[in-house]
Amino acid sequence: MFATYVTLTIVAAFFSGSAAVTYLIGHDYPKAQAEMKRLPQSWVPRLGATLAAGSLGLLAGFAVPVVGTLAAAGLVLYFTGALIAHLRVGSRQLVGWAVFFVTMVATLVVNVAYHW
Repeated sequence: MFATYVTLTIVAAFFSGSAAVTYLIGHDYPKAQAEMKRLPQSWVPRLGATLAAGSLGLLAGFAVPVVGTLAAAGLVLYFTGALIAHLRVGSRQLVGWAVFFVTMVATLVVNVAYHW
């Protein structure tokens, strides 16, 4: 169980951290996604900061388990919001979202099972 917990946490932190970097450096992909979902461009850095906080929170969870659990729950909520944003504009390009969402849900489940 410990190996699963560590592996999933690191993978989830990598996924959310690398997504945060693309949002924070001003890459074209997040800007295009925000435009497609009709979100203001001013939200892009805020969304990136939220992903970065989630990534750091997952890693901090190795030292303070409740922080990791809360970070995983926050990332599940983040990607639930992303699904709503996709569906709101009729987008059916959900493969990338599904990979992130399933990873975050699995991380939350394993985190809760391991620590509580």
